[in-house]
Amino acid sequence: MSSARSILVTGGTGSFGQKCIRTLLADPSIKRIVIYSRDELKQYEMSQKFTDSRLRFFLGDIRDRNRLCRALERIDTVIHAAALKQVPAAEYNPMEFIKTNVLGAENLIEACLDAEVKNVVALSTDKAAAPINLYGATKLCSDKLFIAANNVKGSRDIRFSVVRYGNVMGSRGSVIPFFLDRRKTGVLPITDPAMTRFNITLEEGVALVQHALEKALGGEIFVPKIPSYRITDVAEAIGPDCVKPIVGIRPGEKIHEEMVTSTDAMQTIMTDRYYIIFPSSNQGLEATKKRFCDHHNGTSVPPDFAYNSGTNSEWMTVPEIRALIREHVDPSFDLT
Repeated sequence: MSSARSILVTGGTGSFGQKCIRTLLADPSIKRIVIYSRDELKQYEMSQKFTDSRLRFFLGDIRDRNRLCRALERIDTVIHAAALKQVPAAEYNPMEFIKTNVLGAENLIEACLDAEVKNVVALSTDKAAAPINLYGATKLCSDKLFIAANNVKGSRDIRFSVVRYGNVMGSRGSVIPFFLDRRKTGVLPITDPAMTRFNITLEEGVALVQHALEKALGGEIFVPKIPSYRITDVAEAIGPDCVKPIVGIRPGEKIHEEMVTSTDAMQTIMTDRYYIIFPSSNQGLEATKKRFCDHHNGTSVPPDFAYNSGTNSEWMTVPEIRALIREHVDPSFDLT
């Protein structure tokens, strides 16, 4: 994990957090990992699974800047995974999402600047690109805050960057666990038969964060090159004999998701594994692009480029979806 020695993970008890912690603990050079979250039950349950002496559990909310400042003492690296994420809940409770996802991000940025943290990576979502729902809008605001934080760091030795990716296979509240549970009823509700989504495994998400921690200059949004799936193919993979009624999309949902919009294209470069949206700079577009291309060994994307789950060139097949479910979600999954 590059030069990281003492790491704080906000939202560390979630699906991503637990996979990330397990990966971090495999690195003997890391001396301390602080799990910062507000759910005491999840922290207790996690402490029973992870007994490594390098772990610390710190109860707190990212809405509380003073508590964050205390948790960040002697921390050199921060992975920011804490957020409110459910799209319908955001539409009904917008201010709660703003307080956590936007104001909480600002609290963390200010606390990191004061605590002499060296490296910060914030997790984003495909819903932050051209958002149409409140959740996506709050994450776009969060992304902008973390990128802009590089402008106010002064002489501090600190880098802020963002990773943006699609649906995490098997994460809580996602479609695959939902379909696996509903398969028992014989009915899998389909929101829209044309719907597509990007897919990433937890392992790939953690690897993306590691890449950002090790390679970021500061100000990048890292986007992985990952496959898409059709919601109808997920339903076929999980319940081929189930009834699949069309129930309509929920408030704030898109048919297809984006991770790089056509407007972003002028500030996007690509490498073998990633697209990288670089920040604007008073050095000018071409000079800034050259600096990030040289650092990441990247090249420009076409002027009309966009990265959309519906026009993606890589697609998961039904057998591939089934294989990934067995590997990453439910080893006992079968169709008997």
